[in-house]
Parts: sequence; C-alpha cells; structure tokens
Amino acid sequence: MTELNVPARKPARPHFSSGPCAKPPGWSPEKLNTESLGRSHRSKIGKSRLAYCIDLMREVLQVPETHKIGIVPGSDTGAVEMAMWSMLGAKPVTTIAWESFGDGWVTDAVKQLKLDPTVIKADYGQLPDLDQVDWSNDVIFTWNGTTSGVRVPNGDWISDSREGLCIADATSAVFAQDIDWNKVDVLTFSWQKVLGGEGAHGVLILGPRAVERLETYTPEWPLPKVFRMTKGGKLIEGIFKGETINTPSMLAVEDAIFALEWGKSLGGLDAMKARANANAAALDAIVEERDWLGHLAADPASRSNTSVCLTVEGADTDFIKKMAKLLEEQDAAYDVAGYRDAPAGLRIWCGATVDTADVEALGPWLDWAYASAKA
Repeated sequence: MTELNVPARKPARPHFSSGPCAKPPGWSPEKLNTESLGRSHRSKIGKSRLAYCIDLMREVLQVPETHKIGIVPGSDTGAVEMAMWSMLGAKPVTTIAWESFGDGWVTDAVKQLKLDPTVIKADYGQLPDLDQVDWSNDVIFTWNGTTSGVRVPNGDWISDSREGLCIADATSAVFAQDIDWNKVDVLTFSWQKVLGGEGAHGVLILGPRAVERLETYTPEWPLPKVFRMTKGGKLIEGIFKGETINTPSMLAVEDAIFALEWGKSLGGLDAMKARANANAAALDAIVEERDWLGHLAADPASRSNTSVCLTVEGADTDFIKKMAKLLEEQDAAYDVAGYRDAPAGLRIWCGATVDTADVEALGPWLDWAYASAKA
C-alpha cells in the first residue's frame, strides 16, 4: 500500500484512548448543567448535585443499598490508595498482578506499607492461577487489566466465606462487565474510563465488611487528611452522601452526571455492557481477518471487552509509535499505542462510549498504517 491507498472512510469519532476515553455520543460542553459552577460544593445546589451523581452511579451500576459510594480525590489511584492505607495491616495480604497497575499495588504493599504480602503474578497476556488465593488474607487485584487486556472472567473464584477483604480496582471494568457486589468489599473506579468522563476524581465503594474494618482497626502508620474516612471510630457518613473530603471539580461532576444520564437513557447497565461487547466483537473480527494482528490476551474467557490489547507481527516500540503517529495524523485513530510498560502493540478502547461503526471502520486504516510503517 502507498499513500494513494489511504482508506476513504474514517471513523466518525476516532477516539480510542484507554483513558481518558471517548465522550458519550452527542456530548458537547454546552449540554452540561452549569448551575453548580462557581458555587461552593457545600452549598445546597453543590451538595444536591454531588448526591445526585452518587444516586445515578448506584442506579446504573445496580449497587445494593448495603454498599456505600463516595467521590474521592486522586482518580482511581487515589481511591485504591485510600483503601490500602486505611484498611491493610489487620490481616496478611495477598496482591495479584498481571499488568502494570496491579504491579503498582504490589509495590505499595511491599515498599511503602512494608507488609510482606504474598504476591501472585503472571506475565502480560496471562491470568494467574486464582485458585492459589488464600481468602483468610486481604486480597488486592485489578478486575480488568487496562494495560494487558486481561480480566477476571467473573467473581466465582472469590470465596463467599472469606475472612479477608476483597479489594478490587475495577476502573476499566465497571459499566462494561458483570460485578457481583456480594463478592467485593471494596471496589474503585474513575469516571474517565467506560463513562467517558474526566479524570482527577475517584469513586470508592465500600461493602459492610469494609466499613467494619474501618471502624474497628487503626493502622500503625499516620494517615493524611485525604485518606481519613473515620472520626472517633465511626465512619464519616457524609463522604458517602456527597460531602467530599476536599473540594471537587463541579464541572467534572456535571460531566459525569451527563454520562450517567446518557447510560441510563440507553437502558442502563445491560445496554452499556452490550455496546462494549459489540465493539469488542467488531475488533475481534478485524483481528481474525489479519494474520499480522493478534490478541495479547490469548484466552477469550479472560479477554477484556474494554481495553483490548493487540500484538503486531514483527513490531517493536518504534514501529508501534510510527503506526500510531500515522493514524493520528490522518485523524483516523487517536492514542492507540500500547501502554509504555506493556509489550509493544496496539491498544484499542472498546468501552460503551465508542460507536461500533467506528471500530468497524478501523480495519482498513490499521492495514494502511501497518503497510506504511513497514515501507
């Protein structure tokens, strides 16, 4: 192929970044509610919009009333760190990692909290043997590995009679994959993934056992203000009613509300999952038609339907950078190079805010970029 063979049809919205991700179809800044902007987040309107955002998350994600939902600082990373620094140390710890973000939680447990955890690992593209997990320990893992495209297929491996806490970083899984809320004690995410929202804010969901841990255990190390969720041995309930620990961006909150209302208008969680599944299936069809493309996640049962990671025959990091640059220059696909710590390859976001027609239009462009980079 040469430049003369540039495909005629482009994706209408070439936003395939794995975070921040494509905005919901039809989004524009003019459509955001701005009544809360320029007002205190502790004003009546500020608190009501924060509470409404929490209520929408509960409704769309089908979170039971037994679980508390809080908007916290620091994106998903902040939410995971809050849980780790506030709850770990009461029991032995197991960390499970098969990609870079899971490795990050291993590093925190080992080097920062110095907990000497049991570490269960697998290479990129693989899922560890989950039968090794001892559920008398507190267990931390990523539900969907954003940088490897490998997810846990379900929550069946999580013990119903566990003594330890199940702490799941599910930032690229929620709104696209099934979550059994009886299986998780702590779950975290940020709006910037499947919702197509903005970064900087995280969401922390606590089950009853996590609340019990917070109210009965005080870690040995000091906690900064943004990590503190109890006062006088009791949970600070206001955090989970919209009374945030520190000042949130009300613009980001309104953006999240727009995305949640969009998801609800589609038909809620089932419709959002269906869109992600359709996108992943469209991308899989492209892969199956090309012998130079493959899935980093070899097992379809544990292959992500959001952060889909692809191998490219003979490609190194420089080659992938060339492909990604060519695609961006043509406004055909943005931000599709794999994560910097992952094996060289492409990463195509297939979450609910992406339109399936845009994924389908990507195939000829991948052919063109591959041939052009080789040339």
